[in-house]
Amino acid sequence: MASVLLVASDTYLRHQTPPDHPERPERLTAVREAIDESGLREALSEPAEVAPVDLDLLRAVHRPEYVRQVEQMAAAGGGMVDPDTFVGAESYEVALQAAGGAVAAVTAVAEGRAESAFALVRPPGHHALPDRGMGFCLFNNAALAAVAARDRFGLRRILLLDWDVHHGNGTQAIFWRDPTVLYVSTHQENWYPGTGAWDEVGEGEGEGFTLNIPLPPETGDEGYRLVFEEVVVPLAGAFLPDLLLVSAGYDAHFADPLSGMLVSAAGFRTLTELAVDAARRGTGRLVAVLEGGYDLPGLATSVVATLEVLTRRTARTAFPDHRFEEAPYPVIRERIRRARRTALNYWRI
Repeated sequence: MASVLLVASDTYLRHQTPPDHPERPERLTAVREAIDESGLREALSEPAEVAPVDLDLLRAVHRPEYVRQVEQMAAAGGGMVDPDTFVGAESYEVALQAAGGAVAAVTAVAEGRAESAFALVRPPGHHALPDRGMGFCLFNNAALAAVAARDRFGLRRILLLDWDVHHGNGTQAIFWRDPTVLYVSTHQENWYPGTGAWDEVGEGEGEGFTLNIPLPPETGDEGYRLVFEEVVVPLAGAFLPDLLLVSAGYDAHFADPLSGMLVSAAGFRTLTELAVDAARRGTGRLVAVLEGGYDLPGLATSVVATLEVLTRRTARTAFPDHRFEEAPYPVIRERIRRARRTALNYWRI
């Protein structure tokens, strides 16, 4: 049985958002209930306590004045960072704990106490830029985990795979010139936040360490599988990651209100299998950090599908076989060719 750490806490429920906001506490409640019903709980270990992220680490990723802004906004009772992104009275402390949860997951895997880990945290993080939050995100949990892996444990080849339906503009910006983190994003084209184009490949020493793969609506299970098999896994074989970090957003699910990609829970199980394969091209270390996913049943079953792969256990959860008219094969094949052409400028895949 695989040793899998699940980082979860009631603290993450205390980040309150306005009524009808997609990023709400019920997301985590639904996932935790689904894990209990799946029968996988006994295959997961949980930390007794998670510490807030170290402030020096936080300020190495986010500008101190932005950190102070979030703290002061929360102390004043809350407010809006942007039209989508809310800070409540407890949100600063919760965001510190969420980032700390991602760092705790990486720490357990780096120290060999777990083979893999899943950080079930909120608020999410991959849109958070060095100097501002956006897209429901306050602090960039996955980026902070990557920096901790590099600076505390000497892991110099970190593959950060972002399969959220939205491009992780914050993560890309943080590592834009950094050759220790290879950022790979699959995301819906012409979608929020408007970044993640083919020609965004990094700069300076970081050139070639960003690969964006914008995909058409209705890519679906089969399209994603092909992209992972023919681009992501071979790229991992060239990079040989010390750690594979997944920005695990589940808003590409067919029922999600914020996308149109038609991926099923079974499709996310396949993506997790391929992520595990990619991690094994290096050391095998894998950590997933929750990002988006706003249809509660879709999110819950998709996370269970991911944990089913990580624990190597069969869940009691039913994963219905959904059939959709997905994007045509030639369209997906063209995206794969373009992604490989871009990657081949820098990597032997």
